[in-house]
Amino acid sequence: MSGAGANDPGECPLQVHDDLAVLAAALDEAVPAKALDRNMLICTWNIRNFGAYTRKWIAGPSDRPRRDLQSIQSIAEIVSRFDIIAIQEVKSDTAALRAVYEFLGEHWSLLLTDVTQGKLGNAERMAFIFDTRRVQLSGLACEIVIPPEHLERTEADALQRQFARTPYAVGFRASGHTITLVVLHVVWGDSADERVRELTAIAQWLARWSRDKHAWDHNLITLGDFNIDREEGEYHAAFTSTGLHTPPDLRAVQRSLFDGSKQRTAAYDQIAWFEGVKRARPLELTYARGGSFNFASSAMHSRAMKLTELSWCLSDHLPLWVEFRVPS
Repeated sequence: MSGAGANDPGECPLQVHDDLAVLAAALDEAVPAKALDRNMLICTWNIRNFGAYTRKWIAGPSDRPRRDLQSIQSIAEIVSRFDIIAIQEVKSDTAALRAVYEFLGEHWSLLLTDVTQGKLGNAERMAFIFDTRRVQLSGLACEIVIPPEHLERTEADALQRQFARTPYAVGFRASGHTITLVVLHVVWGDSADERVRELTAIAQWLARWSRDKHAWDHNLITLGDFNIDREEGEYHAAFTSTGLHTPPDLRAVQRSLFDGSKQRTAAYDQIAWFEGVKRARPLELTYARGGSFNFASSAMHSRAMKLTELSWCLSDHLPLWVEFRVPS
């Protein structure tokens, strides 16, 4: 924790209560309700520079970081609407993550990686937060590492180093069904070739995993920030090269707080699985719908923030989510 505030920030101000009520109402409209043994809600969210925060309910103009306790509680309110949330860009300082976890309460749990070392790793971790009333761990947790012989390949699209930020896979169990979620944050890189190689490598790895009859869990889904800047071109082609599928209604949703303002529509964040691919295991779960949640007009709305400031309090990325029906 950091900032100029006292150790005890005091009671939550009425303004914050009111703002949280507005945010909760917007979430009620945008995100399906949890229904026991009937649905599963999975979310991915790149939370910008998710590290330290200022221990005040409302940060002052000179406080750094700009993220404060109202920001933390707003993030927790959004996270609470899902069963499993994959979070990218958790920093080495986990103060903000711990604070969100505390706000969520005793029915929640989390898993996270250690810090990725090196320049390309950007001192980041990846994490899963999950609602233990609805989801339990199935026993699997691993990081994906490329075998040495695969790094020696000479094809133009072959990855010649380990992933910059190692993909993190965790198995979950809900309503009698197991699911493996693989979260990653693909490197932006110094060149297009570097990103294409990493996207191709993860697509190939997941395809091999989906064909493995001895795999721990049957439902394999990948999600996270793939740094795909649009829904066409070489990055998207590399990502889908082995049959990874994103549902059509998820492709057109807004993913960035700045979409429609100062940057073109982005497709960085993705949730995908194999569908209609020979030998790949299909999902046992039935896809219902997906979307994103644009918090621009509802989060901390009484403070009338510009989008850039709001992006440092919550994130520049929007939460991307899918709902699955759980077969009985």
